[in-house]
Amino acid sequence: MNDNEQIPDTYDVVVVGGGAAGLSAALVLGRARRSTLVVDAGEPRNAPAAHMQGYLTRDGMSPAAFLEAGRREIAGYGVERTEGVVTAAAPDGAGGFALALADGRRVRARRLIVTTGLVDELPELDGLTGRWGRDVLHCPYCHGWEVRDRAFGVLAHPELPAHQALMVSQWSADVTLFLHTAAAPGAQDAARLAAAGVTVVTGEVAGLVVEDDRLTGVRMADGRTVPREVLFVGPRPVPRDGLLTALGAQTGETPFGAFVAVDETGRTSVPGVWAAGNAIGAHEQVVNAASGGYRAAAAVNGDLLLSDLDRGAAGPAA
Repeated sequence: MNDNEQIPDTYDVVVVGGGAAGLSAALVLGRARRSTLVVDAGEPRNAPAAHMQGYLTRDGMSPAAFLEAGRREIAGYGVERTEGVVTAAAPDGAGGFALALADGRRVRARRLIVTTGLVDELPELDGLTGRWGRDVLHCPYCHGWEVRDRAFGVLAHPELPAHQALMVSQWSADVTLFLHTAAAPGAQDAARLAAAGVTVVTGEVAGLVVEDDRLTGVRMADGRTVPREVLFVGPRPVPRDGLLTALGAQTGETPFGAFVAVDETGRTSVPGVWAAGNAIGAHEQVVNAASGGYRAAAAVNGDLLLSDLDRGAAGPAA
């Protein structure tokens, strides 16, 4: 459905974000006969990847095809979807929320589910961004099988220099760890790296060598080039949680920075607001994000149901 036409003023639920978590939430809500609007900025985290892996029955499917299938499914249950960005949300004084969209539209929601995801901030190295999701990767569970037995490089994380190199050694016997600006691993990790056959290269990395549209090496600041076919990098995950924090949602510290705190259903500290997907955690893969959206939607539906029943039981004066 084109989603810019005749949007009603008020919905049971507005889902902010149209990725796996948001579409999963919308599917559950549509099937529960809830009037639902999905506001989709169209910026999924996994857009650079050609395929997604590890999602049972969807292994190898392209992220774009996955989203298109989800959009068709929610439309079949009467869920509306609009492309846009929610720029502000505030309590409406009646237990719900008033939302402003970037194009000037205004909508109201009795409950909110925020699934706005995160942004991966990559190290500033020459050539890195252009190869992201192709032969510059971050997750061996997502991509390890597809690049197995190739020549791996790993750019050390400043706080956990050995961790990713040890992990990816399960997918290749040819792994080189580039310490770059990280300190040398401690004794225990150094022993593990040696046991895994990982080569450790000291010195700063200057950039990548790309030939015929493929990674062929890592260029060091001192002029050396180390031949490599794949480079694993740990990006800095930055949640798109501005809407949540503006509403007053509490955050909690994680090993990957501060994320909005939620309970087991995705409920935030703000009454009437739930969140799911990468907006609340750096390691929510597609299958996990979809599961989180499902849980949040079921909780929201139950919350609305009991709220309506309690109001009815209180009688007309309430």
